[in-house]
Amino acid sequence: MKLGFIGTGNISSDVVTGICKSKISFNKIILSPRNKKKSQNLKKKFKKIHIAKTNQEVVDKSDWVFIGVLPEVGNEILPKLKFRSKQTVISFISTIDFSKLKKNLKKKTNIVRAIPMPPIAMGKGPVIIFPPNKKVKSFFNKIGEVIEIKSEKLSQNFWSISGTMASFYEMLKILSDWLVKKKIKRKQAQNYTTSLYSALATLAAENSKRDFRQFVINSQTPGGLNWQGVNELRKVGYFKSLEKSINNILKRLNK
Repeated sequence: MKLGFIGTGNISSDVVTGICKSKISFNKIILSPRNKKKSQNLKKKFKKIHIAKTNQEVVDKSDWVFIGVLPEVGNEILPKLKFRSKQTVISFISTIDFSKLKKNLKKKTNIVRAIPMPPIAMGKGPVIIFPPNKKVKSFFNKIGEVIEIKSEKLSQNFWSISGTMASFYEMLKILSDWLVKKKIKRKQAQNYTTSLYSALATLAAENSKRDFRQFVINSQTPGGLNWQGVNELRKVGYFKSLEKSINNILKRLNK
């Protein structure tokens, strides 16, 4: 199987890295000429990678085509490309919905929208796909954990949650920077912060069938440090602001 990537930004690069480190069987990965630096770096790191001269070459030489460009770029270039009937096209574009993709691609291709996240480079993390597709599910399950969604409207909720990734890293940055201001070495500060939140996430994942409200209750003692922390953030509207931000992202996706 030959895999083509139009757009070699961060997410596409992470997916390519995950594929190359996995046991997925493929003949070649063909990258578009966009973002030469990232494409060249991937070619140096992994075998079986070829950099095409044009986007059309990617389409012509690939069985599956992954689309990882900005929405405005996608709307501009996709209608100009000639896809083959029954060719599998997987879009990572958040704000171009299924019907718009279908219109842009023109041919009766097998279109799937997917939401991979950066940890896919390590073979970890969730991958939302719509509509359900057995082959695409099997593929991504080798480099992540697939969640199939039967309704595009429902899938937009997952796209919204994916928009909190940068906020999470900003929180880690603030906590680490605070420790550095208290004369802790940056390496030690970042190791502690990432180790703490990684362990907390692992604990939650291993007990994900439980209601998370119980985690909130069990992680605090009335009058204790965590009790103080969570209630001070509630008082200033931190969590309501987070929910408002997610709702605003959803509104953008549903336009």
